[in-house]
Amino acid sequence: MARVIWKGAISFSLIHIPVSLYPASRSASLDFTMLDKRDFSPIGYERINKSSGKAVEWGDIVKGYEYEKGEYVVLSDEDFRQANVEATQTIDIQGFVEPGEIEPMYYDTPYYLAADKRGEKVYTLLREALTKSGTVAIGLVVIRTKQHVCALLPVGKTLVLNTLRYADEVLAAEEHAPAAKTLDDARVSQREFGMAVKLVEDMRQKWDPADYHDSYREDLLQRIDDKVKAGQSKTLTPAPAKTRGIRAANVVDLSELLKRSLEQRGGKGAGGARRAGSTTARANAASEPDAAPSRVRKAAPGSAKRRRSA
Repeated sequence: MARVIWKGAISFSLIHIPVSLYPASRSASLDFTMLDKRDFSPIGYERINKSSGKAVEWGDIVKGYEYEKGEYVVLSDEDFRQANVEATQTIDIQGFVEPGEIEPMYYDTPYYLAADKRGEKVYTLLREALTKSGTVAIGLVVIRTKQHVCALLPVGKTLVLNTLRYADEVLAAEEHAPAAKTLDDARVSQREFGMAVKLVEDMRQKWDPADYHDSYREDLLQRIDDKVKAGQSKTLTPAPAKTRGIRAANVVDLSELLKRSLEQRGGKGAGGARRAGSTTARANAASEPDAAPSRVRKAAPGSAKRRRSA
């Protein structure tokens, strides 16, 4: 089991539920080492005392807040706790809202909440009450050194705590909206709109996260394997003199593209559409003069060093 991040209690009204907080996600990104390109030696980083220029061990490092230029107040873990003892030990539920009221850009990091033995009854009660009412709980919690607004929601038999961004942390979407506000403004015909809706409906599917994986990660590992096998592990690949730009959408042929997209699907299921789309993309890439040869998606086991970041 993953390590406990936080221990405390869910608090709403007069009810307290002892819980522990665990991570619900992990990074699967590749871990790259910074090298000196002159001799490909790994780059090291040291914690340096800016006054003496000497290296500092982790055990000698404390947190400090600069309250005036060059003047710091030091803080221990106990200082952070004593700033508000109750806030650091409770998930304080403020109220309950409809899930659809929380816009996607507010969701930040998910965690699992596990009930302590003495809290299982009330934990189950809260979970089932949320399920029955179709709501999520909104609360406040301090994790490490920051207070977060959070949402508590049932996922199966487990309660998930998802930290949320504050309103001032979310940038306005309006500045990224196109100038055309309506279909008429964008000069989209009803025929084009109808075909687009039909294409969306044809591609409607059940969400299954297992259907998707990081295929670029596999491609990159294959690229690494190719370089190792070719004896090019110390060769920096130069960029081509001229790279192909990303194709712009041809709005003039929009109707024809929509029509061809519908014909290409021809009754395929959602899974078949993904496979067909992938095949078509590879075929299109292969038909271009300067397309790179296709690679096997899965890298050969053990042929290159595969490291995952924690």
